[in-house]
Amino acid sequence: MTDLLTTDEYKAVAAGLALPDQAFIDGSFRPAKSGDTFDSINPATGEVLARVAACGAEDVDFAVEKARDAFEDGRWSRLHPSERKEVLIRLAKLMKRNAREHARELAVMESLDSGKTIYDCETVDVPETIHCLVWHAELIDKIYDQVAPASDNHMAMIVREPVGVVGLVLPWNFPLLMLAWKIGPALAAGCSVIVKPAEETSLTALRVAELAMEAGVPAGVFNVITGSGAEVGEPLGRHMDVDMISFTGSTATGRRFLGYASESNLKEVTLEMGGKNPAVVLDDAENLDRVAAHVVNGAFWNMGENCSAASRLIVQKGVKDALMERIVAHAREWPMGDPLDPENRVGALVSQAHFDKVCSYLGKGAKVLLGGKAEAGFVEPTVLDVDDREAAQVREEIFGPVLSVLTVESFDEAIALANDTQYGLAASIFTANVKRAIRGARAIRAGTVTVNSFGEGDITTPFGGFKQSGFGGRDNGVQAHDQYTQVKTIWIDLSDDADEAVD
Repeated sequence: MTDLLTTDEYKAVAAGLALPDQAFIDGSFRPAKSGDTFDSINPATGEVLARVAACGAEDVDFAVEKARDAFEDGRWSRLHPSERKEVLIRLAKLMKRNAREHARELAVMESLDSGKTIYDCETVDVPETIHCLVWHAELIDKIYDQVAPASDNHMAMIVREPVGVVGLVLPWNFPLLMLAWKIGPALAAGCSVIVKPAEETSLTALRVAELAMEAGVPAGVFNVITGSGAEVGEPLGRHMDVDMISFTGSTATGRRFLGYASESNLKEVTLEMGGKNPAVVLDDAENLDRVAAHVVNGAFWNMGENCSAASRLIVQKGVKDALMERIVAHAREWPMGDPLDPENRVGALVSQAHFDKVCSYLGKGAKVLLGGKAEAGFVEPTVLDVDDREAAQVREEIFGPVLSVLTVESFDEAIALANDTQYGLAASIFTANVKRAIRGARAIRAGTVTVNSFGEGDITTPFGGFKQSGFGGRDNGVQAHDQYTQVKTIWIDLSDDADEAVD
């Protein structure tokens, strides 16, 4: 595990950071063509970190033009796969070279920009970002195309080709990691990318783009355009020369990108969206202390700002009291405060607007078992006992450190309640009975179901959702590469007979 610094040492690193504040297009930093900027705010303090280029449609057009030029001339798209692999591995090595130089710089920058704890940034986000890039780089020259069965007089080849110019639209909850989830397979496939980071968290994407140039990614291949959804996201989604959009964020915004595609060039669209994820604990679950630790981690990790957060605890009545006692005890082990203090596990919510939204759910018609207090951008880990299954805390994605507890009588009732949602991203089931575990995992309609643990799988397993949690593809795994490629059939006639009929 990464050796953590003291709070004062992290603050010293923060004071020495040179924060990027311009868009990165065609290999260099550039101001918005309008000259406009927006404030990047530290959510833990309210201080302005940087005034970042507020790009618009003109900047999108320019970036798409440069990305298209790069794609068509083959400076990246037609490199041998092993050459692309070497460049991406160099990027990963640059990102982790000298803990105080790049990896730590990115971790502190991420914490300042998002409110995430430095503990998570140092031990999860940055290491997993680097691992993701290496994993996809290593896969580049190990994915084989196919030869289809055909007659003696024909050969049929099925080949993958990069989809082209891709818009990658990022969320604000895991800025670095979601960047890696998208650029890893997209660049591996040979695409040119235009990254649109969330307006709240733009800084680390800009720094990674700069490091990518240093690693050897050619100009025009990796671009980052900063700005709002209306001024950058929509023009990117509607652009007639963008071949694909990959979006992670809210279901409402995901719907918009489908609309943009239908109203423009029918570009490919993949969406990873919201969740209201159940953790089902049956009355035969073993080691309730361990179960409680998983539930607490699932609910409060990253301040609950996680699309796969275990925000609904569905617990069978016979085990509820014993489990809740342990959950409350474990939740008290998650101290909240200054994100740059490595002892803290709960930081600040990403913005004032999001803080206000989360606060609107606290104590609303529910019994507060733990927490419930909020102040100045920070919300305590909160556990609510909810009787009304139509309550807002049960139906809506809160995206904050709020766990809603629902009580059931039976296995069948638990599974039915788990599926009673518009979402289907992730779920957990805790039971000592292997048959119930498998039956439950098969019956719950979610893209990832974990048994006796909270989690999302790992880089080798596809991640995405059913119902209104996902559309069009999967992040992670080999499947992530598929969404950044087009499949082409090449049919070759080998006949020597010129008179043979051609199918």
